[in-house]
Amino acid sequence: MPAAANALVALSIGAVVVVLFAGFANMIRGGSPNLSQKLMRWRVGLQFVAILVIIAVLWLRG
Repeated sequence: MPAAANALVALSIGAVVVVLFAGFANMIRGGSPNLSQKLMRWRVGLQFVAILVIIAVLWLRG
C-alpha cells in the first residue's frame, strides 16, 4: 500500500505540474487566451484532486 500511495501522490502532483507548465508555455508564446483559461481551470481542479489524494493517504497511514 505505501508504494502505491506514494505513486498516486506523485502522479497527482505530476499532473498539476504538467498542466501548470503547459499554461506557462502557452502564455510565453502568446497563445490563445481561451486555452490559458481552460488550462487554469484544469490546474485548479487537479490541485483539488491532489490535495484530496494527499489527505487520504495521510489519513490512511494514521
